[in-house]
Amino acid sequence: MLNNDVLRSLRYILNVSDAKLAEIAWLAGCEIPAAEMAAYLKKDDEPGYKPCGDRIMAHFLDGLVIYKRGRDESRPIPPIELPITNNLVLKKLRVAFELKEDDIHGILAAAGFPVSKPELSALFRKAGHSNYRPCGDQLLRNFLKGLALRGK
Repeated sequence: MLNNDVLRSLRYILNVSDAKLAEIAWLAGCEIPAAEMAAYLKKDDEPGYKPCGDRIMAHFLDGLVIYKRGRDESRPIPPIELPITNNLVLKKLRVAFELKEDDIHGILAAAGFPVSKPELSALFRKAGHSNYRPCGDQLLRNFLKGLALRGK
């Protein structure tokens, strides 16, 4: 799933302005000018659209965790994780919204996309683990849809 699509979905879920999205990224040490954030939020066929790179998305996701949960002053800001995969987006959103396994099952079921417990746990394993499973675009899209329905 494109980083731009994730940003647009999260803007809707959080019900915040473009400027607030830029502030969230700034919490993780990435300054994004307002015009650039607006370009990331445009549809890919709109004039002025700009693809959102993995570095920007990584900072935004880390900033979202800080925005939702607060900064842990006792720990330094961790380095960003690259490349951005659907699995990483799912992990960061789970942390930011403080979701447990049952919450994620409920979110996916609400979106009409139920998954089994083993399927879900496989998404959160490290790449290379024998039970690791890549998160597909459809699953991530339905997770974001369910999160929006939940009103988080």
